Amino acid sequence: MRGALVEFMPTFLIPLPNVIIFQFNPETMTHRWTQPEAASSTPGGNPLAVKGVPGEAFSFTLVMDAADMISDGSPVAQGIAQTTGIYTRLAALEMLQYPTGAFSGGGLVGSVSAAAGAAGAAIGGGTSAPTARDVPQSQVPTVLFVWGPGRILPVRITGLSITEKLYDPLLNPIHAEASVDMRVLTPDELQAVSGPLADVAKVAYTYSQGLRQALALANLANAVESIIGMLPV
Repeated sequence: MRGALVEFMPTFLIPLPNVIIFQFNPETMTHRWTQPEAASSTPGGNPLAVKGVPGEAFSFTLVMDAADMISDGSPVAQGIAQTTGIYTRLAALEMLQYPTGAFSGGGLVGSVSAAAGAAGAAIGGGTSAPTARDVPQSQVPTVLFVWGPGRILPVRITGLSITEKLYDPLLNPIHAEASVDMRVLTPDELQAVSGPLADVAKVAYTYSQGLRQALALANLANAVESIIGMLPV
């Protein structure tokens, strides 16, 4: 099995899936945990109280090579690799950084509305400046990190660093390494997720958390004899 990153890109008609299947699974992966934020301390309150759940993050490096795509045997993969190298794979990774709606012209619409309001005030003899309003134009995309059937998590890509190492005669990259950093969304963030992946993201988080709890219980059963031997009574 190969790992993958899945996102839905908005278009004029229907959202299109941006599926990035790892050409080579990373040999190592860093899985980081951070303690949840401490609750505000009040006199007589619980000093161990925290807000939310622990932070969870992953980081790994993906290797991409056009020669392997050419030798894959697929005519489509061969044509893409011979024409653009691995640029299509890099472009798909780069799109994970852009918020949804970033190319919809939302900023332009807001500017035109502000200009129209100012013009109306001038015609009506008003002298006050138009009221500034913050209207959300875009949202950070929700990405599904798929690493086998037991780990499907909604994440946010927090960092992407690409090192291009070899190029073809047209200067298309043909060998590169991409360092990916991502953070698992919290339950509060999942409530704000919208779009085609909203329901899938919530189900994936609940499934992965339930599986983690079940595996922890299984490990407890394996260690019952050792625990009994450690107890003083």
